[in-house]
Amino acid sequence: MQKTFAVRVVLVCSIAGSIPAASLAVGTSSGSTPSMNAPSFDAAAEYRKGVEALKGSQFSAAKSSFARVLGVAPDDANTNFLAGMADAGLNDLKAAARHYEHAVRADGKMVVAQQELGVTYAKLGDRPKAEATLGKLKNMDASCGGSCKDAELLKKAISAIQAALGQPGQAMLTTSPSLLFASAKAGDSAYLQAVGLINEKRYVEAIATLQRARAAFGAHPDVLTYLGFANRKLHHYDVAESYYRAALAVAPNHKGATEYYGEMMIERGDMAGAKRMLAKLDSQCTFGCAEADELRRWIDAKGSPAS
Repeated sequence: MQKTFAVRVVLVCSIAGSIPAASLAVGTSSGSTPSMNAPSFDAAAEYRKGVEALKGSQFSAAKSSFARVLGVAPDDANTNFLAGMADAGLNDLKAAARHYEHAVRADGKMVVAQQELGVTYAKLGDRPKAEATLGKLKNMDASCGGSCKDAELLKKAISAIQAALGQPGQAMLTTSPSLLFASAKAGDSAYLQAVGLINEKRYVEAIATLQRARAAFGAHPDVLTYLGFANRKLHHYDVAESYYRAALAVAPNHKGATEYYGEMMIERGDMAGAKRMLAKLDSQCTFGCAEADELRRWIDAKGSPAS
């Protein structure tokens, strides 16, 4: 992937026996972790700016920052949720509801977004929608059985919506999940942990850890690319493609996302698409680059390059 690390993240062994470990370094400039890496429009930095504004109750500033991020990553669940919180802070509940709705469409398991959506519906006087949201959370709680990682959040969300339905005029929109306000340092730590998990082929755990990094950085192309990679290794191709496309929407010249997207196209039998990705890399790499060389090997071997 792109050589942005001052000290590249080089894994000890190759992934799935076919991709050289060195190709897993990602990014677009010098640095070693997501907090140090900035594409031409730094959506991650803008996201962090919005988070800090939101924490300081500077709702207009937060709204503006999140709007800029959503301009390149419109389906990012975390950004939509936080944009909804900024709208709620400005007492624009209809706009808040639209952002929460977008967040839960993007990530139906985002309990805090479901909670604030239900409470907002109650405050808007839309009892049927509030009750429908409450029903979804109750179903999630039943499936959880009190033993899943979101067990406590689910109980809190259900109680919040029930209270809002009982006294909609006094319902409070006070969600402040620590995960979504994670520091850049915590995000970097999660990112590097995920790299290690990918190296160990523990892709499900890597995805969960990358989501923690994503909460800290928003639509960061390196994080999105690794989410695509891990999902691809689990053969979740449609999900992987959505992450690769999201990474390239934020950073169109991201070499890592371009390479991996091309490799996945080969796995899915789309040789023409893979060759387009290679042509894109060749146009970026005037004097050649590892990403173009690796994708070319995949194409030459029709998806089965030597390990």
